[in-house]
Amino acid sequence: MPAPTTGTHHVTGIVGDAQTAVDFYAGALGLRFVKQTVNFEDVLQHHLYFGDAGGNPGTVFTAFADPHGDDGRIGKPQVEAVTFAVPEGSLEFWQSRLADFDAPVEGPEERFGERVLRTRDPAGTRVELSASSGDAPAATDDATTGATGDGATAPTATDPWTDGPVSADAAVRGIAGVSVLSVNPFATAATLETLGFEYDRERDERVRYRTDGDPATAVDIVHRETDFGREGPGTLHHVAVRVDAEDDLHAWREHFDDNGYDVSRVKDRHFFHSLYVREPGGILVELATETGGLVSDHPTPGAALELPSFFEADRDLVESQLPELTVPDGRSTGRAASRDESERP
Repeated sequence: MPAPTTGTHHVTGIVGDAQTAVDFYAGALGLRFVKQTVNFEDVLQHHLYFGDAGGNPGTVFTAFADPHGDDGRIGKPQVEAVTFAVPEGSLEFWQSRLADFDAPVEGPEERFGERVLRTRDPAGTRVELSASSGDAPAATDDATTGATGDGATAPTATDPWTDGPVSADAAVRGIAGVSVLSVNPFATAATLETLGFEYDRERDERVRYRTDGDPATAVDIVHRETDFGREGPGTLHHVAVRVDAEDDLHAWREHFDDNGYDVSRVKDRHFFHSLYVREPGGILVELATETGGLVSDHPTPGAALELPSFFEADRDLVESQLPELTVPDGRSTGRAASRDESERP
């Protein structure tokens, strides 16, 4: 067997308007806008990256912007929700902040000893904040800018971006995990175990699997009667898990192919290498190589369109077709929810 994964690498959703997504994830949630690039399958669509101070795997949420796509519908088989980790005692702050940005707020509810607040992004994507114990690291200039020269220390995978609009005692720490709706929960559980996740606990309709890595270690399989989903803005496209190196991807590809899985070739994603597997329960899982932080070296990373070398010749065309994005300061409030809750899938 190939070496097991150590947890989530990133989670990717589909949004409508790119600027509205930036306003929510970088503004309301206070994540760092670490990279603005393009969807490698459609270079005339934005691919946006948000994360911690350095854009470290395990903290990154990415979004494909499809402004002309039909709204998606949440259902089987899909990743139902992405859960971000926040410090214990911060949910009251988040309830107030999300309300200030006109984002819907539900909860908090108790889940496996954690308190979970539920909201949605402007496209309708289900987003959760899970409060767990742990001291917030002190904010320093070096730790929050990602600088590595002149004696500075590069951010670790749990350094929040405290140079943004949310202070260290409340800032998002990274991805805690995801919830999935499977058409075959037992097959999905078997795939998770193959990847290195282990059964942790269960209650009511929810079964949790977890890895030994840190951060982003939990996947909850949710047993619930629901309609079939439809891919589009407001849904989560896939969850990616971490592997050490490209050689591991080739080993995983051979393993999945030998066992009859629907698996892609190994792909060069410029910022990392990856492959995709559609497990028998219908959930799309990406395996992606560990990297340093994904934050670019631009002074304001998300403000500049970053293209891999193989698209650079088309920069003028790409830039002419994509809207110019503004990085919000997150300190002023505004419409973070573009549709009434009753209109969402």
